[in-house]
Amino acid sequence: MSVKTLTIDGVPIAIEEGTTVLEAARQNGVHIPTLCHLEGISDVGACRLCLVEINGSPKLQPACVTEVAEGMNIRTNTETLQDYRRTIVELLFAEGNHVCAVCVANGHCELQDLAIEVGMDHSRLPYRFPEREIDVSHDRFGIDHNRCVLCTRCVRVCDEIEGAHVWDVAYRGAALKVVTGLNQPWGAVDACTSCGKCVDACPTGAIFRKGSTVAEMERDRDRLEFIVNARKDHQWTR
Repeated sequence: MSVKTLTIDGVPIAIEEGTTVLEAARQNGVHIPTLCHLEGISDVGACRLCLVEINGSPKLQPACVTEVAEGMNIRTNTETLQDYRRTIVELLFAEGNHVCAVCVANGHCELQDLAIEVGMDHSRLPYRFPEREIDVSHDRFGIDHNRCVLCTRCVRVCDEIEGAHVWDVAYRGAALKVVTGLNQPWGAVDACTSCGKCVDACPTGAIFRKGSTVAEMERDRDRLEFIVNARKDHQWTR
């Protein structure tokens, strides 16, 4: 495999062809914030938090779905990018109902961590306070659509790792939401194996285990990484 040479934040690096800008940055100790990205599942560039500046490109590019190219000059943390990222986080907070004090993921939430990282102490945008439902029809789990940020990690992890494809995305615009079993109540979906991978993948308190109290929701991301690596290594293939 050929090697590409490029610079990230002024530092010259050499990396394998086919590597994404996000992977190249992480392998070289450069932090780029993400929300929809999760190791082990495909990238979709949905949240746009990982946007970077690339010399010669007229628009910002999502690092998670942009592959490195020879001679790239990438900047990951300019004042423009910082402003965009803060605005994106503010939009997520304003668009949903994210009341951290009464959320099961309080203190274990990636959206909350991002707000701290980008320096958001208030939203400059008006809150919409949409009316959204909570589905607790499943025996073990529930989904609170008020806290969903539409990262689609649940959709991808259920499809690509569990192979059940219980989750999907329905509707458009402000009505867009994740659904189970073609918009059936979660508890009525026979295809659900109750594996809990969607719970571990969710970055907020949207998908939760029943019985979890406020600030108690910790996720086992190592479990997903273990499954993905074991499959790659054919540990379960005779």
